[in-house]
Amino acid sequence: MFGELTKVSLREIWPHEASDFTPWLAENIEELGKSLGMDLELIEQEASVGDFSLDILAKDLGSSKSVIIENQLTQTDHDHLGKLLTYAAGFDASIVIWVSESIREEHRQAMDWLNQRTDNETSFFGVVVEVIKIDNSKPAFNFKLVASPNEWQKNKKRQAQRVSTSTKGDKYQNYFQSLIDTLRDSHRFTSAKAGQPQNWYSFASGVSGITYGANFSQGGKARAELYIDLGDQEKNKYIFDQLLNQKDKIEGDLSEEVSWERLDNKRASRLALYTDGAINDSDSDLERIKNWHIEKLLKIKASLGSKIGSLAKSAASM
Repeated sequence: MFGELTKVSLREIWPHEASDFTPWLAENIEELGKSLGMDLELIEQEASVGDFSLDILAKDLGSSKSVIIENQLTQTDHDHLGKLLTYAAGFDASIVIWVSESIREEHRQAMDWLNQRTDNETSFFGVVVEVIKIDNSKPAFNFKLVASPNEWQKNKKRQAQRVSTSTKGDKYQNYFQSLIDTLRDSHRFTSAKAGQPQNWYSFASGVSGITYGANFSQGGKARAELYIDLGDQEKNKYIFDQLLNQKDKIEGDLSEEVSWERLDNKRASRLALYTDGAINDSDSDLERIKNWHIEKLLKIKASLGSKIGSLAKSAASM
């Protein structure tokens, strides 16, 4: 009735760590993020730290915190633990991820100790990657979280139970917690887990440098947007202009006019939709704004998600 489940050696899939596994992990960084409850975006492979090179430098889009990722195709060892701490200091990282075939118990204990002794702005994660097959099926990969801050698994429940009466930061955190929970659980729009005490939240689009965003802006307005920042002004404006050439089609898909914000005096550009709303509005108004954010983000993704990948590739060749 059932097939036989077998594990495949990682070396069968990725013969070399640096030339095979690290590039694959960089390409699948969103899948790694899902296992951690984050929206991760690649910044750089083989990022230099003095005489050393970090495997992957990334960013958590929801918090804009820097993320370092060190990976190995073998069991964890002391050498990589030392490198991990060196890279964390070199990049002033807030999130530190160690990906390995297996994690020794003493190294799991070391990460637990670091999570207990460092401040609340620094988190250490240990992730095991495994490849499995059922009978003669194609191999499938799986990321398994085996070490994390003590409060990480409880964070979603704890944030949902917070009383939103103390500060504006608390209100933002509670609002975005509810928003990302619905987007994740009901629409599979994001892997994000934790709201932040800030007036914005960014979500991965699948294209590095381009994000979907939900914001509260000045003047009592809430905004849903496609934000374009590949790190190069010329490339950002190129993508924006190419989308602007499709203005009628895009606005038809969205069923409303778009605020086309080229932002000529800034590096980035954005396409935005607005509605009335502020974080100090009543609970019923915030519920309306949340539903509006969800509707517009889903529409923006449906309309623009298939366009931005090819435009980013064209911009990269400029």
